[in-house]
This record gives sequence, C-alpha cells and structure tokens, in this order.
Amino acid sequence: MTANIGTVDRVLRALIGLALLAMAFGGFVPALAVGAPKWIAVAVGVVMLGTAGVRFCPLYRIFDIRTCQR
Repeated sequence: MTANIGTVDRVLRALIGLALLAMAFGGFVPALAVGAPKWIAVAVGVVMLGTAGVRFCPLYRIFDIRTCQR
C-alpha cells in the first residue's frame, strides 16, 4: 500500500471528515441530526479521516490517481 494522497488532499480530507462528524453529532444541521443521513455523514466522515490518516485511497488506486509526488 503506497501513499497516493498528497499533503493538500490529506488536509482537505481531514477537514471535511471532521466537519461531517461535527454536523452529524453536533446538531448544527437539522437534516443530518437523525436517521439515515446522520449515519451516512458519519460513515463518510470516518472514511475521509481514515484515508487522510493512512495517506491511501483505494478509489485513487483503481483510477490511477496520485496527488502526492512520486
């Protein structure tokens, strides 16, 4: 598993993941406060944080995308 996520991409993923989790659990957005939208936002937020943490995105590998330097 080689890194395929660059620094800017990594920071953006982490910020988006944290924002989704904050919206889902913080109640800032009523549409994401309950039900399926909440858990979808949680799942996407966790995946975004996870891929930012390990610097690897499986979809990037499938489509042969790299945002980091080789």
